[in-house]
Amino acid sequence: MEERKQAASGSWVREIFRFASAGKGRMISAVIIELLSVIGGLLPYIGVYQIIVGFFEQTITKDRTLFWILFCVGGYTLKIWGHAIATTFSHVAAYRILEQIRLAMTRKLMKAPLGSVLSKQAGVIKSNIVDRVETIELPLAHLIPEGISNLVLPVAVFIYLLMIDWRMALASMITVPLAFTAYAIVMQTYSKKYDEYMKSSNYVNSVIVEYTEGIEVIKAFGRSGSSYEKFASAVSDFKNFTLDWYRSSWKLMNLGGAVLPSTLLGVLPIGLALYLTGSLAPADLIMCMILSMGIIGPLTSFTVFVNELKAIEYGVRDAGAVLHMEELPEEHDRKEINHYDVDLEQVSFAYEEKEVLHAINLHMPQGSYTALVGPSGSGKSTVARLIARFWDVSKGAVKIGGVDIKSLPFDQLADCVSFVTQDNFLFNCSLRENIRLGNPEASDEQVYEAARAARCDGFIRELERGYDTDAGEAGTCLSGGEKQRIAVARAMLKNAPVVILDEATAFTDPENEAEIQKSIEALTRDKTLLVIAHRLSTIKNADCIIVLDDGKVAASGAHQQLLAHCPLYQDMWNAHTGAKTWAAKTTESGVAEHA
Repeated sequence: MEERKQAASGSWVREIFRFASAGKGRMISAVIIELLSVIGGLLPYIGVYQIIVGFFEQTITKDRTLFWILFCVGGYTLKIWGHAIATTFSHVAAYRILEQIRLAMTRKLMKAPLGSVLSKQAGVIKSNIVDRVETIELPLAHLIPEGISNLVLPVAVFIYLLMIDWRMALASMITVPLAFTAYAIVMQTYSKKYDEYMKSSNYVNSVIVEYTEGIEVIKAFGRSGSSYEKFASAVSDFKNFTLDWYRSSWKLMNLGGAVLPSTLLGVLPIGLALYLTGSLAPADLIMCMILSMGIIGPLTSFTVFVNELKAIEYGVRDAGAVLHMEELPEEHDRKEINHYDVDLEQVSFAYEEKEVLHAINLHMPQGSYTALVGPSGSGKSTVARLIARFWDVSKGAVKIGGVDIKSLPFDQLADCVSFVTQDNFLFNCSLRENIRLGNPEASDEQVYEAARAARCDGFIRELERGYDTDAGEAGTCLSGGEKQRIAVARAMLKNAPVVILDEATAFTDPENEAEIQKSIEALTRDKTLLVIAHRLSTIKNADCIIVLDDGKVAASGAHQQLLAHCPLYQDMWNAHTGAKTWAAKTTESGVAEHA
């Protein structure tokens, strides 16, 4: 929300010009060619005028008539081809600008704190980057060249009319004040109505996404009726709002649209009066009538351009919600790191106003195996994310090899730390390429070696397409434990000296847990390892187990030490072993009943 306010407070026009350099040359060319197109559009008027004058003066000849006809055709051809070439250039320039905006948005996401990114719904971010930015292209591509031509053409025609007779020039504008008065009344509430329209549109879109994405839950819990009612109500409300807006403005808009083209209401009587008094030649009268009607098209595009301006404004403002996110500061000089001890020194951290870590001190020697345990919400995952610098600490410092991670370039820190979470994302490419993400330069053999070490080579080769299996397909045929092992293989290929496992066995069934543990042992050999786990049995052999409670270190030590001296750890261990016993009895009972 804060970023949206910042974007709204700044000029969206300035925001567009900020990215305009990518298409500056083509956009300038589009404007120049469009101006030539406008000149071409004026040439037929000159040709017609000369033919009319020739008839009235009885000086017209076959050759002269043919010349002026070709002159008109040439002008019209210049207008059509000039407009086509100008809009081609402007579309290319517009897409270059959109490209720069989208690249800037994705770069911002990479540099923004993870908390700021995760606080936004993925659908909203996708909509902003893909859909909302796309709404800028069409208005931008047409508004600049066509807007300039629709501004220049009436001005040029008006000057031409002034050259014929200043009274006829004013007569051609007689309907403009009345029409624009009607439009001005509508425009008094236009911005407010458009804002409400966008809010209503965004709401109905979110309801549609919620309905389609949650269709499985809706069906499973028999809530299709109530969910459909919410969906239908949102669609109906959007329809009603749109129709109400239309009904409130259509009379004035139609009045303006009817009056504005009626230029002959002024030109015809005044022109005839001037002709009858001998102040205006017949040829000039006819030319003034033709020119006055030539003003109609550009002036009636007024309402279209207002809508296009609003589309650009809202598209840029929605993009600004990402573009104006606060960035993590980055140093660009790589630092020398001689060892890979990890230290947290008096680290405190707050999500917005709520502090969740309070003066934490941790020391993890190079090559050691450290585990973090504690109740849900105690701050375990926060500690892990601070080490990877997904956020910056509020107070204190996180150091690797004695170097504050804030002083490390992002790429150097990324080389130092591998992060395996409970829900590792598989990209929509082959399993081979998903593993290769750990090291894009790795050969196929190195990928296979990492997969073998992570105990996932066997089940991958059993798939119909093996390593070429698309992860989108694999997502439906791989278990949580198998996906986890692919994530471990990816981390092994990266070969970072510091490894963080955040609930890495959370989705693992008992049959796969032993395989996961073997792959983790291979991954973490000789590494500085930090493991966060709910299953205490998986970390009881850790060199040091740190117990967190309410953002503070409650105790630390080896497994047996904590069982003897830490009541919280004792309770967690008893709950864990009790759950395992219950699970085993349930399984035995199920087997017996089945038998």
